[in-house]
Amino acid sequence: MAKKERPESSAGGVFFSELQVGGERLAIISLPVDASYDFSSLTPAERAVARALLKGQSNSAIATTRGSSERTVGNQVASVFRKLGIASRSELAAWVIINRET
Repeated sequence: MAKKERPESSAGGVFFSELQVGGERLAIISLPVDASYDFSSLTPAERAVARALLKGQSNSAIATTRGSSERTVGNQVASVFRKLGIASRSELAAWVIINRET
């Protein structure tokens, strides 16, 4: 059973909360996906894919929405990660927090 340990707090539209689940402490982060991020190094297609990733969409869902193949989306995800110097979707969320334009 999840026990809320600390209430949500907000910092510039980013919401944080902590949960304790089975002896583990989890940090929950909620980001406004329509905020402006410095994705200037990305192509327009890569920007769209990055925003979809921040919404939690799978490669398959992104491909369906964009009318492209899952392989193309996978290549775009890899390119986003390479250009931003990250290796995962969770690192993308952290990158957005660190590099958020204020």
